[in-house]
Amino acid sequence: MHDFGSRFATFVLSLTLVVGVLLNAPSSRTTPYDVTTAGTPVTRIAVVGDSYTNGTAIGGQGPNAWPALAWKTLARRGMPVSADVAAEGRAGYGVRGDQGNLFVDLTPRAVRPDDAVVVFYGSRNDQGVDPNALNGQVFNALSLARSIAPGARLLVIGPPWPTADVPPAVLQIRDILSFQSMLAGATFVDPIAERWFVDRPDLIGADGVHPTNAGHAYMADKIAPLIGDQLPRRV
Repeated sequence: MHDFGSRFATFVLSLTLVVGVLLNAPSSRTTPYDVTTAGTPVTRIAVVGDSYTNGTAIGGQGPNAWPALAWKTLARRGMPVSADVAAEGRAGYGVRGDQGNLFVDLTPRAVRPDDAVVVFYGSRNDQGVDPNALNGQVFNALSLARSIAPGARLLVIGPPWPTADVPPAVLQIRDILSFQSMLAGATFVDPIAERWFVDRPDLIGADGVHPTNAGHAYMADKIAPLIGDQLPRRV
């Protein structure tokens, strides 16, 4: 009887440890902000981007990031979403980021089969990439998103630029993204043509590149309606 009791106690302890490990295991899905309303269906979306999405020490970290703010806006409009965001500083379609990833590498980390919308944002980091190679890399990323979530709408947001004097290399990135979006049946948005940050130095940090918290709030105001337009309409 004593041996049975010892074995039973050991079993219970082991089971407790296993459950504890499972409950504390890190999730492979990053959900920076979920806003849900009781009784309202929640739509799944994914976002892939660079430091303009990930945030930096200059601004846009945690609840101050444009995705977190955009989800709040959508929820207030009766369109709650649950989102996975995969973003990496210095990353692009053709340039590896701080952790060594391209957008095509980040795509499967965010995109799920039941996503209704997949958003790609950026990237100015692709300056210097051979145009032919960049065309192929953009094609690969969009195609991968389409294969993972065949029912999702694709929203491709090109790289913004903080001044009206846009380098030719960035305009070339914009044109490649526009062309590949057309091929993929994606909606393309051009922050350069829409002059998102032009004449708004208050939205960009002292480095002249990265948005402040105010810049992220500004991007959320721009991007939330774009995502909302892509969400399925509920009767």
